[in-house]
This record gives sequence, C-alpha cells and structure tokens, in this order.
Amino acid sequence: MIETIEIDQNDNVHIQSVFGNLDRNVKLIEKHFGVSVFMRKNTLYIDGKEEDTQKAKRVIDELLALSKNGARIEEQKVRYTMELADERSKDSLLEIDKEVICHTVMGKPVKPKTAGQKAYTDAIEEKMIVFGIGPAGTGKTYLAMAKAITAFKNEEVSRIILTRPAIEAGEKLGFLPGDLQSKVDPYLRPLYDALYQIMGAESFQKNMEKGAIEVAPLAYMRGRTLDNAYIILDEAQNTTPAQMKMFLTRIGFGSKVVITGDKTQKDLAPGSASGLDIAETVLKKIPDIGFIYLTSKDVVRHPLVQQIVKAYEEFDKDKEKKAKNGRKQRKQI
Repeated sequence: MIETIEIDQNDNVHIQSVFGNLDRNVKLIEKHFGVSVFMRKNTLYIDGKEEDTQKAKRVIDELLALSKNGARIEEQKVRYTMELADERSKDSLLEIDKEVICHTVMGKPVKPKTAGQKAYTDAIEEKMIVFGIGPAGTGKTYLAMAKAITAFKNEEVSRIILTRPAIEAGEKLGFLPGDLQSKVDPYLRPLYDALYQIMGAESFQKNMEKGAIEVAPLAYMRGRTLDNAYIILDEAQNTTPAQMKMFLTRIGFGSKVVITGDKTQKDLAPGSASGLDIAETVLKKIPDIGFIYLTSKDVVRHPLVQQIVKAYEEFDKDKEKKAKNGRKQRKQI
C-alpha cells in the first residue's frame, strides 16, 4: 500500500524541517511504523502495510502543518505525534501547539507540548486550586511558573509566592554553611532556575527585592494569609498531612494556587503519610479544585527519560500485582 502527499514548491523548507537533520526525523517514522518514505519530484511516497502507511501519513501531515505554523520540529514532537497516531487519538499536536503562555527572556515561546500538559494549563486557567500530579519531566513546575509570571505581568495578581518543603532527597547533608537564606537556597534551586529562564535574573532580583516575588520553604507559610497572590507549592509529595492542611488554609481572596508532586519520588521517613495522598482523598469532590494526572506520555525531556519513567511505572505495577496475589494466597490459606 502506498500513500502519497503532494508537496508544493513553497513547502520545500517545511519538508526539510520535517525530515530533520540528515533525515533523522523521517528515519524515526520509518523505523516506528515499518514503512519506507521517499520523495519523487513534488510527491512524497509512503510505502508499507495499509494501517502503517495511514498512520505515517497522519504524522507527516501534522508535522508539516506544525512547521507551516512556525513550530520547530524537534524529536519530542515527532515521537509524541507518532504516539497519538498509534492510539488513533483525536488530540492534535497542531491544536495543542497554538497556545503560547509566555516567552522566555531569550524569546523562546513557552507552550504545552502534550494533551496532558494542555489539560493542566486549561485547569490552571479555570480552577482556583489545581493539583498537578505526575512523574519527572512532565513540565508541572515550569508550566505553573509560566502561568504565574504571565498573571503577574498582566497585573492579575500582585505577587508570586513559590514554596516547597525543605527536605533532603534520600541523603543527610548535615549542617549547611551561611545564614538562613543560604541554608534553604539549595532546596529551592529548581524554582530559581525556572524563574531566571522565564523572567530573567535582573527582573527577578528587582521584584524579589520589592517583595513581589517570594521563594521560601513551606515552614514559612504558617500564620500567614495570602491574598491576591499566585502561589506554587512544589514537591508536594514530601509534605506531611499537617503541612498540606496548613498550606491550603493560608489561601486568601484573589489568589490562585498550583500544587505539584510526583507520588513515586517521596523523601519522607518510611511509614510517614504524604500530605499529597491525603489531600487527593479529602478534596477530590470540591468543584473548584482540579486534579490533573500527567503520565510518561507527557515527559518532554530527553526520550531516554520517558523510557526510564515507563520502566519504573511497569516495575511498580508488577510489584503491586505480586503483592495483591500474595495477599489473596494468604487469605486462601
């Protein structure tokens, strides 16, 4: 079965973009679907089994449309478009790519890159409190930060407050040198990195000095009422139930809250309950609180990260299945 795509002369730049450097992108498509892709004059031919050629055609059509829309065709976009084709999903990367949240200080657009990320940014727009739950690399913190900075620049809020629990990631660091700010800065570094990239170091420093941007450990939130603020709680899986309740009851009028967490990367003491898990159970029925679950499909880092996340997901499922079977056997005995 051969599928064809007619290429206008004006589209040569876009077809080069879709094929990628040294035909890297089209080789990925050929390998994934088991097809051959080649050009003859102004026609692109896709040769293979009927179902595979149809999927490959959908991917190339979508990537061409993305390129014409001004998007750079990166490996992540190619892989994600292939996943959508495999699942026969109605989601379109072209539609997802249209939303631009803001631009970094270098002028690069910040936008959702997957259907899960689009659902996440939409929920942030619609709900007062949003929980973004998912593995590393899914853009939970970065997209929330972009939304916060956009709201701040548009004067929808008067300040941005970024917080996370100051807890060591599985190792004891001992006493850190310097004053209190110096001691907590290493725990908050990922938040600073995102701020610098989107806002720029100079603008960030000015707003921080004015008190318009605050980056602080979660313990600093006790006793405060946070009105007219955009508040992001990062690494929420490392909160205790008491800390999560304390944080949620700080929220005042005119505020927007995003809480991010990865339930597979808890650094709490063994046997300790996570505030994120308890909040998920307690708050799920409140209409103005949204829960968005991102998966390995939404990972936008190096493709290897996606494979690592998938491998751990499968390992955890297998472990849970074995544990259930073990409990059943013990009951039968």
